[in-house]
Order: sequence, then C-alpha cells, then structure tokens
Amino acid sequence: HGTTEAEAARQIADAGVDVLVDLQGLTNGARPGILGHRPAPIQVGYLGLPATSALPGVDWILADDFVLPPEMEPYYTEKPIRLAGCYQVSDRQRPMAQVPTRAQCGLPEQGFVYCSFNNNFKFTEPVFASWMRILKSVPGSVLWLLADNAWAQENMLRQADLQGVARERLIFAPRVMPHEYVARFGAADLFLDTFPYNAGTTANDVLFAGTPLLTRSGKTYISRMAGSLLTAVGLPDLITTTLEEYEQRAVQLGNQPARVASYKRYLAEHGRSSPLFDIPAIVRDIEREFERLALQARAAS
Repeated sequence: HGTTEAEAARQIADAGVDVLVDLQGLTNGARPGILGHRPAPIQVGYLGLPATSALPGVDWILADDFVLPPEMEPYYTEKPIRLAGCYQVSDRQRPMAQVPTRAQCGLPEQGFVYCSFNNNFKFTEPVFASWMRILKSVPGSVLWLLADNAWAQENMLRQADLQGVARERLIFAPRVMPHEYVARFGAADLFLDTFPYNAGTTANDVLFAGTPLLTRSGKTYISRMAGSLLTAVGLPDLITTTLEEYEQRAVQLGNQPARVASYKRYLAEHGRSSPLFDIPAIVRDIEREFERLALQARAAS
C-alpha cells in the first residue's frame, strides 16, 4: 500500500520474476496498474477474479477444459493455461470436526435436507423461487441456509410466504469456525448451487465433506466453477444446464434418498482420492506450464 505502481513494478522486474500471478484482478484492493507496467514476461490471472479481466497486463488465465471451454476463448482477453484436471487448488489437509447430528443443527430428524451455504448475495430471485418450488414438490423437505444478516433472512422468509412455503421449512445456521462449518455439510443430503455465480471454495468444502452438490452451469467462468469440481471428482451427472433441468433433478433426488445415499457412499470411498484432491498432480501441472512459458519468453527475448 505504501508503494507506487511504478515502484512495485520496478521491484518485481529487478527481482527477475519470470511468472507473476495476480490473485485479485478487478476486485476490492487490487493494483492492476502494476501489471500494466509489465514487470514480468509472463503475467497470469488466477482465482481472485473468476472471469476475464480485460486488463492489458494480464495475458494468461489458469483454467481447465470445463471452466473455460474452447468455444468461449474468443470472449477472453487472456489466453488459457489449461490444467489437466481442475482449475482449483484446494487443501486436502483442512481440519474437519465431527459431523454434528441433525438435532444439534436444529434440523428435523426425518425428511430431506437441502442446503446452500453460499453467501446470500449470490441468491437471485429465479433461483430462490426455484428452491421454493422444489420444497413444495418434496414433502417434509427443508432448506438449510446461512444466517448472513437479519435483513437478508427476513427477505427470504417473506419470499417463502409469497411462494406458499411455511417459514419453518427455512432453517438458518449461524457462522461457526471453519472446521465446524465443513463438518456441517455432512448433516445435509444435497447442496443446491447458485447461478449465475456458482459456489467455488464452498463447493470444494461440500465435496470434501462427502456431500453431493447439484449445480447449473452456464457460459461464464463463474457459472462453471462447481461443474469443474464435479467433473474432477467424478460426478458429472450432477451438472445441469437449464433452470428447469436443475429444478427437476433436485426434486427427483429429494424424492429418491437412496440415490443420494449412493452419491454419499461414492464420495466417502472415492472423493478424496479423485483428481479434484490430487494436489501434488495439480501443483506439478501448474509448475510445468509456468516453466514452459517462462522458458519460451526467455528464448524469445
């Protein structure tokens, strides 16, 4: 914060950095002007802005074939660095508490539990209305949500009223420590993703905890994040592409708990050994691509 963009760029260049990775893009607190000085021969956007930045100093973006399909490349100012598995690096050693009981979570002992612990600002009116229709189509089901703030919570309850869904079928969970938060997912049956802003790290936590996730994928990077994770973990059949298909699948699964139990068994047996959580392989993939680009840049200079 105490350094000008030109000074920061000079320090990076003087240090001989070959590959500069920007983790902020155009998000709050970003310093895109530093990249505009082009202090490194290879400059890459990653994670912080899950989209094209249109920044003249960012030439590359880390991606995979699902999150950035080839037909979408013309709409990006960056060229993709395509990883073999999933674009997202995760922590397979994150702490996780014991899975709480439903009673401890304030959930009913019987009935299907949908959940969505995404930030409330990701909830759109069409998706929330779809969730209400899903609840009405699955008797005894509930929707478990994050208690983000009192205003959002009351607005959601009012929407439930308008949709004819009893308020007690929306259950709000307060924020807890990370290891307890990850464990909570084990008490739910199915995580319902948001659209067009998918779950990213939250989707990773859900799958790490062994709970299946239903997503809708669109055309943008940000609307394909959860689909990328599901592909890497081996559950591509939980990816939908329209609101109607998403809603139909959610209702189908809510009425077929045995099928959901089979997804949980699969994740328990194979989830953490899948390519999604093979972090050494992902690291080697990124290192190999960075080295290749850096050597090309040196040869060209």
